[in-house]
Amino acid sequence: LVEVGSGSGATITRLAHRFRSALGIDIFDYSAFFKEQQVKNNDQHSTFRQLDLEREPLPGKYDRLISFEVIEHLRSDDSIARYNELLRPGGLAAITVPNKWWIFETHGAKLPLLPWNRVPFFSWLPTSIHERYANARIYTRKRIVSLFEKHGFTIVDTAYVTAPMDVLKEGKLKQFLIRNIFKNDTTSSPFLATSVFVLARKK
Repeated sequence: LVEVGSGSGATITRLAHRFRSALGIDIFDYSAFFKEQQVKNNDQHSTFRQLDLEREPLPGKYDRLISFEVIEHLRSDDSIARYNELLRPGGLAAITVPNKWWIFETHGAKLPLLPWNRVPFFSWLPTSIHERYANARIYTRKRIVSLFEKHGFTIVDTAYVTAPMDVLKEGKLKQFLIRNIFKNDTTSSPFLATSVFVLARKK
């Protein structure tokens, strides 16, 4: 297992025991935080490596790859080709990216005259305008699927991932939203989803 953009290792250190080996890679040095997560999750199977995926040699070949909310930060989304290179033939990649049709800009934007950078519906603007000001790219399901197919993957499954509601304070409003609108992890409506999930297989 390899995780691209592992950060502190909060995810991979929980999954590592299911695999013979597990590697977390990130452009930033999270080694100290990674060790903390290993202790927290009683993980002795994973390792961390600081690596610029787009510019440095890759560490090897893997059967499984995960990468959550990372692709939008890469210099080019054509760097999905590097995900393909990390996998053995038939290997699976599970990723998420920000959903264009969510009402709020999840990564914020540098907007003139507006101190609050999560303006509703900003994400719905044409891509050329959005990417001029946004801190990260966002994707429709069609766009991210096309990119994976372009770079040697077959799509196994996709889903819209609902908003976790973690930014809301505990209270009646949060309880209402979770009970009535965001009660499932996935949704058929793109307008209720913060992320697009893709499961893809290397050809």
